[in-house]
Amino acid sequence: MNGRKPDLGRIGIWAGDLDTYPAAGLREAAAAVEGLGYGTLWFAETTGREAMTQAAILLAATRRITVAAGMADIYARDAVTTAAAHRTLEEAFPGRFLLGLWESHPSLTEDVRGRRFEPPPAAMRTYLDTLDASPFGPPGTTASQPRLVAALDPGMLALAAERAWGATVLGMPVEYTRTARTLLGPDALLAVTQLCVLSPDRSRTAELAAATTAAALPNRRALLHDLGYHNGDALDDRLVDALVAHGDAEDVVRRVHEHLGAGADHVSLHLLTPAPGIVPIRQWEHMATHLLP
Repeated sequence: MNGRKPDLGRIGIWAGDLDTYPAAGLREAAAAVEGLGYGTLWFAETTGREAMTQAAILLAATRRITVAAGMADIYARDAVTTAAAHRTLEEAFPGRFLLGLWESHPSLTEDVRGRRFEPPPAAMRTYLDTLDASPFGPPGTTASQPRLVAALDPGMLALAAERAWGATVLGMPVEYTRTARTLLGPDALLAVTQLCVLSPDRSRTAELAAATTAAALPNRRALLHDLGYHNGDALDDRLVDALVAHGDAEDVVRRVHEHLGAGADHVSLHLLTPAPGIVPIRQWEHMATHLLP
């Protein structure tokens, strides 16, 4: 797509638990991320709030930070509605909203929404076609607003390079950041999300890191095999360490710089805790002191 890349800053926060916070906690989290100096606040759309509405709450609670719907489900809204909502947010908060589109999951699409799940690259391409052709939205805005494609497999990365500003890649090893950069080309935006479990004592992070890896594995097994992780479902230390940066702040900082060195333009931290639903402001603050100017 033409135009300059959105300004995400180098480091952001992926707030994976936002849907578990009440509205007051949502605003508190957004203000904290902005106040600490992070460039972008990312969130997903799965079983909680509708993505465009949640983006509006977060944008209204902040003044400068970029808010990114990193995984807006293409089956949650038709493309015409998404185009209108995207343009509305751009009108109200110029340059501060970034849309990341996700091809969803068969169970969410069929069992929950009652819709037919289509092959992801074809479904995403059709969605993007309709998005770009949509006539709806506020006057003076265009349907083609800054957007990313949430991508793991090479086919979706190629589509992201062709039809979006770039891609966002969630929860993959540094080796895959190199692969994604090669597939996207040198000019596309590559934003990666690093899963993190933070504690000065690595023995206290191992269980949550392993559980996080087990949850992430089904959608990544084939890709990980291609990267040389051949142990199938075995959660060996090498695989867990590759997917989850766990330990003290220096371990996370090292991984962030590895992603940046491998071609990422932006790294967001998904800081996981044993107590989901509690805003991890102290951990965000701790990492800010190590990563931000």
